[in-house]
Amino acid sequence: MQGQPGFLLDKLSMQDIPELIDLSASIGWDYDTPEINTIMSVGTIYGHRTEQGDIISSAAIIPYDNKLASIGMVIVNEKYRGYGLGKELTQACINSVSNEVTIMLIATKEGKPLYERLGFQTVTWVHKCLSDNYKPHSPVYEGSDFCVLPLTDIHFEKVQELDESAVGANRGPFLKSRIQQAKQGIVVRGKSGILLGYGLGIEGPINMILGPIVAINEDVASYIIHHLANGYQGKIRIDVPDEQNSFLNYLGQCGFKKVSQAPVMIKNSNQLPIRKNLLYGIAAQIFG
Repeated sequence: MQGQPGFLLDKLSMQDIPELIDLSASIGWDYDTPEINTIMSVGTIYGHRTEQGDIISSAAIIPYDNKLASIGMVIVNEKYRGYGLGKELTQACINSVSNEVTIMLIATKEGKPLYERLGFQTVTWVHKCLSDNYKPHSPVYEGSDFCVLPLTDIHFEKVQELDESAVGANRGPFLKSRIQQAKQGIVVRGKSGILLGYGLGIEGPINMILGPIVAINEDVASYIIHHLANGYQGKIRIDVPDEQNSFLNYLGQCGFKKVSQAPVMIKNSNQLPIRKNLLYGIAAQIFG
């Protein structure tokens, strides 16, 4: 694909992962090989190359069935800003799906004006929370009506159904890849055996990311957080949707601190797909 003069806009591949990791690190982001493998397994990463073949930008789009797609990993090397590369990358992502698909992204402060010029509008927010030392806060509901089990293949169909209710789109292929990547995955069942929630812990180079966290209510979500975070030696991150204000307060009592909030922006629609208030932690900002 022809890009801006002097730069080639290209679909990137697995062999480009080392350069993508370096590009990410150059702006203080922490994409690693497992994360990029998951992105490439379910989506497409575009980037610009110099005449020498060096990768100087990236942007990814991850489609979820024919309803929703998520854009992320929009990075331009600092030396090559001002050439319109970010706009060209984002437009390539937009052009890769039907205009009937709701496209979402979670914007940085620097990227928000660009996305607005491309027709995106802010519809809600997500809150980034970090913990250096998780501490259980009562009630944790040990010995309650909940039963926690390792997430296995036998749970996948019900997990996918619950996830679709939470995000308004079928994310089956993504969930399969994300579960394989996860350090741990759990499901919570009620006494009757009904699936009440699920959660994943993804270990990255800096943080363990808790997400997705999907649950029928805050009690179940809290139970999931406890089982994923309790005893973990290291930094933990969770990105919480704006509507879960009470849950944010609970996380604060467990040692999490809100460090930033970011706008959720969409294009091709005035609202996100219908959700049932079941999403307590997103998978990661790139996945929406």
